[in-house]
Amino acid sequence: MRQPEVARLLSLVLAALLAAPVVQAALTLGLSAAFLVEFLSGGAWRPLSGLTSAPRVERLAVPGASVDRWVGNGGVPLVLVHGYAPSGKDEPRVREAAALLARAGFDVAVPTIPGLTRGRLRPDDIRPVVATLAARAEPTVVIAVSVGSGPAMLAAADPAVRDRVRAVLSLGGYASAPELLRFFLTGEYAWDGIHGRVVHDPAVVRAFIEANADLLDRSAVDALADPGRAAAALKTPPPPVADLLERLSPDRAARAIRARLILVHGVDDPSVPYTESLRLAAARPRRTDVVLVHILEHVEPGRKGRSWAALRELGALLLAVYALAQSA
Repeated sequence: MRQPEVARLLSLVLAALLAAPVVQAALTLGLSAAFLVEFLSGGAWRPLSGLTSAPRVERLAVPGASVDRWVGNGGVPLVLVHGYAPSGKDEPRVREAAALLARAGFDVAVPTIPGLTRGRLRPDDIRPVVATLAARAEPTVVIAVSVGSGPAMLAAADPAVRDRVRAVLSLGGYASAPELLRFFLTGEYAWDGIHGRVVHDPAVVRAFIEANADLLDRSAVDALADPGRAAAALKTPPPPVADLLERLSPDRAARAIRARLILVHGVDDPSVPYTESLRLAAARPRRTDVVLVHILEHVEPGRKGRSWAALRELGALLLAVYALAQSA
């Protein structure tokens, strides 16, 4: 091969090497955008499914936990922590989310959180997340949904695995278990001058109380079902209950988390107030980003609003998903 041809070949190789990161970034951004369109449309538009093959599902051997692994078109290790889900990792909505994330370029592990199959949380519910993180390749990213943010954040703060976690994205998560309990029982929320109230379905409140009745005597159960009496009772909860709530509060452990935090919350969220993401960000402001939007309610699409505002919020969500994909 003559010298000019060698020089041209080397130039092409160098150009390809320089372009590869740009091409990879563009592909990741495109998959992130397709993921958001499919997620926010509730599957009405399916660009990601049209562009990618269906992931395969297999059991992941994790001591003391029931975990599925979804393997698709990429290898970024991710742990998905579900919220309230009666069937745990087998809940249809959880499976749909795991499949979509696998198509978007993540290697997804989904543990069942036992307490969240029954509408309750206990400190033991952190263990499946810690065990799954320990079984994953590092660095790993975490997506936590709704009250699943509690076990996810507390696991990310656990000294045994916190160095394995690169980033945590919380969708509609909470910071303070006492404040979340107050919101569930009275509908009231407040933080740093922000106040609001949501009217909950009494049947939902009663179901939540019954799921946690083992912590209370019968008179307390009846008192908590009445929002007026509940507010008074929550001012001085029994010491065991106060200790439990403290142990389930991510804001108490936030500074032990070494990962980047991305807190996504709907301003109109009726299930967990957006002030909880603000509270968590205040507890650990360094390397923490808060994304407040109207195009999401809790973990589902919300009101559209003005087109320019919706586009701006969509752009913020796109950057959040892209940042997660680039974290590992």
